Order: sequence, then C-alpha cells, then structure tokens
Amino acid sequence: RLANAVTPLWRLPYQEQLQVKYESQRKVLQALASHLEELGIEAQKPGGVCCPLQPVVPSPVINGYRNKSTFSVNRGPDGNPKTVGLYVGTGREGNIVCVKANRMENIPPKHKQVAQCYEEFIRRSPLEPCILFHEGGHWRELVVRTTSRGHTMAIVTFHPQELGQEALATQKALLKEFFTCGPGTVCALTSLYFQESTMTRCSHEQSPFQLLHGEPHIFEEVLGLKFRISPDAFFQVNTGGAEVLYRAVGELSQVDGDTVLLDICCGTGTIGLSLAHQVSKIIGVEVVEKAIEDARWNAAFNGISNCEFRTGKAEAVLPQLLSSWEDARPLVAVVNPSRAGLHHRVVRAIRNCASIRRLLYISCKPEGEAMRNFLELCCPPDPGKKLAGEPFAPTLAIPFDMFPHTVHCELVLLFTR
Repeated sequence: RLANAVTPLWRLPYQEQLQVKYESQRKVLQALASHLEELGIEAQKPGGVCCPLQPVVPSPVINGYRNKSTFSVNRGPDGNPKTVGLYVGTGREGNIVCVKANRMENIPPKHKQVAQCYEEFIRRSPLEPCILFHEGGHWRELVVRTTSRGHTMAIVTFHPQELGQEALATQKALLKEFFTCGPGTVCALTSLYFQESTMTRCSHEQSPFQLLHGEPHIFEEVLGLKFRISPDAFFQVNTGGAEVLYRAVGELSQVDGDTVLLDICCGTGTIGLSLAHQVSKIIGVEVVEKAIEDARWNAAFNGISNCEFRTGKAEAVLPQLLSSWEDARPLVAVVNPSRAGLHHRVVRAIRNCASIRRLLYISCKPEGEAMRNFLELCCPPDPGKKLAGEPFAPTLAIPFDMFPHTVHCELVLLFTR
C-alpha cells in the first residue's frame, strides 16, 4: 500500500514512467495555452500546447536516489504507536497508518537503516511518541540526509511538553549514547541533530538545531563544486538529477560573460554557483538565513567571487532591487520556488523590469499555484494588478525526471520577450 501511495509508478518499466510524465506535462502546457487564449493571446501551437515540449530528461539514478527522507512517528498497521515510517491513508477517512519504508524503491538503504534504529531507540524509551500535540508525548519525526561522499545527517524532532532543562538534557544524552555507543553506531552518523519543536515545522530561528554529535554540516559535490548542507537548507533531493538540470539551465539561459544572473529562491546557491563561471555576476535571493550562510560559504570555498546573496523574502527584496535597476548588462532570471509558487509581488517586479528578457521558471508542481504565475507573466498589461511591463511568452518546455517511481517531475519553462 505504501509503495502504491508514495511511488505509484514503481511497477512500470522506466521508459513507461517517462511516458506517463510526458503526458501529464503536455496537459499542463495545453491548459496554459487555453488559459492564454481566454485572455486573447494566440498561444496554441501544434498539439494544442503553448510551446514546444521536449521529451522528459531521465534521471541518471532510478532507485534509492533520494538524499533526504522525512520519517513520521505514528501508529503502525499492528497498532504500535512507536512506528517510524511514512503515512498511508487520509485524515478525512480516519484510516492513517504509519508504514515502514523498507519496500520503497526511491529511499536508499542508509535512510531505512537510520529509521529502523530510531524506531528501536524510541521503543526502548519510557517517553511516549507525540502523535497529537495537545495529547502530550515527545518523540516526533526523523529527517535523514545523505551525500554521495558517504556522509549521513540525522535530525530528531522532539516535543518538550512540560519537561525541564535537566530532563531534556537526559533525553539528549540517551539519544547521543544510542547512536554513538549503542545499537545506532551501525549508522555511522556524520551529524546528529536534535530540535525541540512545539510546532509542525520550525525554522532554526524559531527553535535552534542542536548538534549532539559530529560535524555541523555534511558536504556534497555538484558539477565539480563542493556544497555545504545545513540541517534545514533546501537541496534538490536527487543529486545526479540536479546536475543534469543545472547543466540544462546553463544552456537554456543563454548567458555569457556580460550577463547578470538573478537566482530567485536560490537555497544554498547551487544553481547560481554552478553557472558563475559563465556570467559576469550572480545575485541570489533566499528567505532561509542558514541557507544563505551556506551559499556564502559555498562561494568562498569554491573560490567564486562574482556572487552576492541577499537574505529575505523574495517579495520584499526583489521589488526594491529591480525597481532601481540601472545596470546596462543583460539580466536573466532563474526562479525555483516551492510548490506554493512565487508571490505576486515577485512576478510583478520581474514583469515590470524591462531588462529581463529571459526567465527560466523551474517548477516542481506546474499544475498548481505556478500556473497563476505563468498567466501573470504572459497576460496583457493589467493596470489593476500593476502588471505594466511587456508580457512574456512561453518559448520552450523541458521536463526533468527528478523523482522516479512517483508521478512528479520538474518542469523547466523558458519565457522570453
């Protein structure tokens, strides 16, 4: 059940998986074309799509490709509340169970091993799991991150409830002991982090990641560059797939030694830094402060000096940056937002900045909120929405399979004007 819920295509031969994804991306581009037609823009190309769609670029690794997994703690199929795995079922039907990830094709063995050890640890612990915050309990989810260099980071989330500092210190000591001297030693963790969290998701600012053991960062290599990864920094979950994606972004952006590249939602700076040698300057914008710290470290460590990184919400940083833009150099934008898409103020700032002629939009969910962004970029000028600049047009679409066995892929859409 779990494999079917999380990786519904796992039974299909890989070529057929790519075909399924191609069809879904074609539907996205047909939907975009018909929305644009409704706005009075002639957008339909052969096949009813808004621009040429290239075949899905395959992932270089098909099994065990994930470098980050999040495991929940909840009741298993046998009723044990201390089960570490992934959810199946829906809250609406009240049939949620937590199932071990042993048979998941996309999760590497190392992640399964750490999850298994964490389960053993919490089953030995006298403290209860925290399933519903208001009902008490403590042990919560586990995040495991690994790199191709063989590093492993584990992050345990814990609800402190009413525990005092001394009791917390005891739990941290027990967890550390289990993974450094006890049965958990088999995991050979590079980093063990602990986060006391009273909310579903906490940033480092809201509740610091406490390093219990090992190194504060793990390291990954992408396109010959070395990247430092913090506990909560965004990094593409498929490293090999990311290399293929970033190479293509470099080609599609048509940047040269004169270009300024704007990397919006830049995370740890991977896209910008991988293209830095091709351009005159990179400006990265990212809301997660730790990720920007990593991006600056990554630039310095790799000897890259033509990058500047700005921390803050894109909708606060970008309008300010672009409204006063007077640089004569060509400006190319790359945006890689979360599933929620870009804030309308970001789209407006890009649209109203005449220097931006090319925009690469990397979307992990193009049928969702991103569709609204596409329409705002391409619609006729709209004074009500303060969209004054000349509209963009979708020019080329390339899907990248970053998530084999699932229905998802990353769609790179090139907009030009």
